[in-house]
Formats: sequence, C-alpha cells, structure tokens
Amino acid sequence: MKTLLLVLLTAYGAVHSSFAGAQPIYPSRPVRMLVGFAAGGTTDIIARLLAPALSEFFERQFYVENRPGATGNIATELAAKSPPDGGTLLVVAAAFSSNISLYSGAAYDPLRDFAPITRVAAVHNVLVVHPSIPAKSVNELITLARRYPGELVFASPGHGSTPHLALELLKMRAGGLNILHVPYRGMAPAVLELVGGQVHALVSTMPPAVWHIRSGRLRPLAVASLKRAAVLPHVPTFAEAGYPGFEAAAWNAVLAPAGTSYDIITRLNLAIVGIAKSREFRERLAALGAEVIGDTPDRFAAYLRAEVAKWAQVVKQSGAKLD
Repeated sequence: MKTLLLVLLTAYGAVHSSFAGAQPIYPSRPVRMLVGFAAGGTTDIIARLLAPALSEFFERQFYVENRPGATGNIATELAAKSPPDGGTLLVVAAAFSSNISLYSGAAYDPLRDFAPITRVAAVHNVLVVHPSIPAKSVNELITLARRYPGELVFASPGHGSTPHLALELLKMRAGGLNILHVPYRGMAPAVLELVGGQVHALVSTMPPAVWHIRSGRLRPLAVASLKRAAVLPHVPTFAEAGYPGFEAAAWNAVLAPAGTSYDIITRLNLAIVGIAKSREFRERLAALGAEVIGDTPDRFAAYLRAEVAKWAQVVKQSGAKLD
C-alpha cells in the first residue's frame, strides 16, 4: 500500500498543479464517511477498507460513521444536509438509486443533492433455481412461468431489495408474468429456503450462491450484469439469454453533498480509484465476491441517472412501494 500511495501522491501533484490559483488544504479537519447500514455488511466493509488508506493519503483522519435504517435513507438524508466542503462523504449501496422511487417520503434527490465521486465496486447477481425445476435457461424458466401462472415462487432478501427489483425487471422485460414473490429477512435465509426446495428461484448475490452452485444444489441460469462473472465464467448474462441491457448489480459507491468543489471531487476520485485498483484492495474485494470498478465522476453520474430512471419505471409498473 505504501508504494501505491507514493504513486498516488505523484499523480495528485500533477493533477493539483493543473488547477488555476492556490487551492486550500483539503481536508482541513477529519472527514466522516457515512454508511447507512450496520457494521459488517459489504458497504460497511468497503468504507472501512477505504478509510485508513484515505487517512494515509491525505494525512488527515477519515472515519466511518454508521447510521443504519430505512435501507440507507437515514444516512443519505443526513449527508444531503451536510456542508459541501468535503467534510462528509456518503458510501452507498445500489439501493441509493431506487430508494427515491420506493419511499415517497424520501427527503432527498439522489441526482440533485449529491456529487458523484466514483463507483468503487460491484457484486454480480445471479438468477438461480432449485435443481428440481425443469429449466436450464432464462427463456425456459419464463416458459414454465407462463405454463403454470401463479405457481412459480421467487424468493428475495426483502421487499424492494435489488434482487426483488431484478425479478420485477425480468417480469417487465418478459412482457408480464404471474409469479409469486416471497420476501425474506436477508439473503442467507432466502438462499437456504431455495436450497431446501421451499421456493423455486431467486436472484442472489454471488457469494452466498456460488458454493451451492458448485455443489450442484442450485442451478445458475444467468448473471444480471453486462459481462460474465469471473467466478462463474460458464454462466451467460441476461443479454446473452436474449435480454439486452439487463443489469441489476449490487454496487457500492462514494458521493459528496451537491455543491462540493470540482477540486475536492477530483482529489477524492483520484485517491479512491487508485486505492481500489491496488492489488491488496482488489484481493480483499474478491474475497467478498466483488469486482473493482473505479470510474470517473462523469461516468458514475451518467450511470446513476440511468439507474434512477430504470428503477423508477420498474417500481411504477410493479407497485413495489415501501411506504
């Protein structure tokens, strides 16, 4: 990590010199990184991997503050009201792009109230079925759902979760399907119920599904990302299965309050992307089943706009409200 930071500091000097005039020292005080989920989850882990590296890079403390509740909304609303001086950052999960549609009372706008810095990483989601289900492709599963309307049971880790919305997106893209949705309290119990045969299918994050796939207890049909997953290279994407552009990734990203200066956003992007692409960080993420992204603020902003629009349409058509 020391070598990485030396490289980053050199690059930082080159970028910093391109700005006109003298720039104030950043940060001038400790920086809090708000996380809207309890400690131990993927979003929290990513924040806690970034914080010490950012502290070393900027020579100022970056610390994680967990404010769990309302699928991340409590931390998000707090961040939206924070001064745009780089003193508060928000580390989010993919629900950040759908919460505005799921919660009619959300007191923030993900596009208006935040300045994107970068998507750090993403975990692939995969559509899996119990081996007893006579379907070996997405289209065969859809044919089965049409043949037995209301009898095919999909699990999810919770109403309004990304895997649930992925199911609703599939139903929409397939022209409407009569499928029973059963939400559970978390991915672990949903996967166990599927392995036990109590439900028929599930869009699961990769880590809890891979071991059961390799042991033959679950059958994968497609990954819900734009490219195949390195951990399951033989499993096609939804696009390869006939649904172009189908994506429902479990991503994590860092943002700042709207109005944060271009200088600060650029400095943070340079640092976070460099840290995320280091071998040490990539290896830690691989253990979580995640792959590094590290995009630019502009690319992340464009991706976020598309995600907000996509899930708004899915929520409107499915009626998947959380309040």
